[in-house]
Amino acid sequence: MRKLLTALTVMAAVTLPLSAFATTQVEVTTNVGNFTIQLDEQKAPISSKNFLRYVEDGSYEGTIFHRVIPGFMAQGGGFDEDLTRRPSYDAIKNEATNGLKNDRATVAMARTQDPHSATRQFYINYQNNSFLNANGNQAGYAVFGKVVKGFSVIEKMATIPTTTIRSMGMKDVPQQPIVIKTIKTINN
Repeated sequence: MRKLLTALTVMAAVTLPLSAFATTQVEVTTNVGNFTIQLDEQKAPISSKNFLRYVEDGSYEGTIFHRVIPGFMAQGGGFDEDLTRRPSYDAIKNEATNGLKNDRATVAMARTQDPHSATRQFYINYQNNSFLNANGNQAGYAVFGKVVKGFSVIEKMATIPTTTIRSMGMKDVPQQPIVIKTIKTINN
């Protein structure tokens, strides 16, 4: 029996790809500090791949967190400091039924009322926001990662006073821009 278990263990180790044990981490450097996001590529492959596409093409760099609501979430990735919308790839399929929840420190895809409209904008939850999860009545918002280092930076963002820019129809805009200076995948 022991030999059989050993043989099965060896076979499992040989047949499982290394990527089955790997997770991607992304380091985000902003003008108010750094934080690290760990992606869940197994449960959220579409959203993770989409997010990494913007990381790898460099187009998140120079974008801001344009909407910050203390006790709720910080949203960014779609606008530059002049509040000019950055170009996006095609919208992705909503995968909010992946089992991941909009809990404190999780990262999810922002979208419009259309469940399959997410492109480049993402948000970070300040608290458990269960009303954003998929349920029988609503499609929900797809969580694809979690801030695993530097959540204090996200909390610091919530202390920056915000304003409303009526001409653009934007609320909760930080008065001091919170800029993503660099964003890159890192070894984990």
